[in-house]
Amino acid sequence: MTMDTITLPKSDITATRIALGTWAIGGSSWGGTDDKQSIATVQSAIDRGITCIDTAPVYGCGHSEELVGKALKEGGRRDKTIIASKCGLNWKTDGTVFRDASPARLAQEIDDSLRRLQTDHIDIYQLHWPDSTVPIEESAEALRKIRESGKVRAIGVSNFNPEQVKAFEKVCPITTHQPPYNLFERDIEKDLLPTLIEQNIGTLTYGALCRGLLSGKIDRNRTFSGDDLRNSDPKFQPPRFEQYLNAVKELDAFALVNYDRTVLHLALRWLLDQKGVSIALWGARRPDQLDPVNDVMGWSLDEDAKAEIDRILDRNIKAPVGPEFMAPPLRTEI
Repeated sequence: MTMDTITLPKSDITATRIALGTWAIGGSSWGGTDDKQSIATVQSAIDRGITCIDTAPVYGCGHSEELVGKALKEGGRRDKTIIASKCGLNWKTDGTVFRDASPARLAQEIDDSLRRLQTDHIDIYQLHWPDSTVPIEESAEALRKIRESGKVRAIGVSNFNPEQVKAFEKVCPITTHQPPYNLFERDIEKDLLPTLIEQNIGTLTYGALCRGLLSGKIDRNRTFSGDDLRNSDPKFQPPRFEQYLNAVKELDAFALVNYDRTVLHLALRWLLDQKGVSIALWGARRPDQLDPVNDVMGWSLDEDAKAEIDRILDRNIKAPVGPEFMAPPLRTEI
């Protein structure tokens, strides 16, 4: 099956509508990683026709970028790949992450990322989180200069609200915004997504499977080890955990009866069918986790199906909660 592609606004960048997300292969916040398997996952994604790989320095304090760089260097895969990376976060020696979008930090980060990724340019360079200790205009100007230097092809932002998007774009054109968005986390529908559509800004939505909840592979007996962020995700704690699992069970049955698919396929297809969604990030750290990718292509959900999906969610989830727990602190808060 041929992968669907899209040309992103204000750029000449064309990428597949499914991208590989590489937060988990960085190791931190996901209970560790296997380097050999992680490299194989990146290479498998490219070989399957996925052309966009999303990473960030903060994923494993540089480790994810290093693994992506190694994976793409082998077999000449860099020329087939759109690399999306990020900036604007820093970390202490103990691994504590905090926001830092100062011009000096951004200037350092781009060179560090290019070195780790073993490339002379990054295709989409995104400010990872807004930093209220630095005027947005200063960060935007710094990134505009980085783009003009030829080190990046397009600038994006992530986790910005509509007002922050508009302030940033007065200084530097935005090609993409990367917000959290999935069947269970839909706050961006209220005002952010309409703003992005109005401003002609593409999206690289993250969290398509909601930390694995929508994979259909997690049951109520599942536990998470070490620093796995799901230990602090309210969705994975009682009583919400049971509610979300019940919703997954119903969604899986709906997908089977109506499309001969699973809840995983349904979650990705729903996301790709939403107005304003350009690209959906699909996190994986083993090649076999990418096996379902072809079954997401070649079909769509009509309005009746979307309405029934909403009814399933309303029946089961009585105390919905978003991804707010993931927001990193400011420098002044640590």
